[in-house]
Amino acid sequence: MQKTSQQVLDCLNKIFQEEMSGVIRYLHYSFMIMGHNRIPIQKWFREQAQESMNHAILIGEKITSYGGHPNLEASPIPETQSHKIDKILEESMQFESKALNLYKELVPLASDDIALEELARQMVREETEHLEEVEKMMRQSK
Repeated sequence: MQKTSQQVLDCLNKIFQEEMSGVIRYLHYSFMIMGHNRIPIQKWFREQAQESMNHAILIGEKITSYGGHPNLEASPIPETQSHKIDKILEESMQFESKALNLYKELVPLASDDIALEELARQMVREETEHLEEVEKMMRQSK
């Protein structure tokens, strides 16, 4: 395996922290959903938490494969105290945008490590799809 730059490990650790915050964030959102649409929305947020955990596991394994040490903290998670679905979805978009940008940052850092580049590109696709889904959820029916 090639020597991995500190820039790659730093980026992977930022991604790891962001994905760990996603686990906490989406679980919190799932608890705070109330009203007649609770069941499908709660289920969706729990799925997002599970996906963030899966991403964190993948990235954590990649960090240790390259000889690094995953951080023991999540990215800061602001608590807005607003649990209206539209506000939560706006916060989700901000989170997904940040994660997307970190994965995009990783793509050129991968250099000639094709496996890492493909991983980063796959995550760019997944995060883009998440953003598109949240944007659709926020649209009002005509």
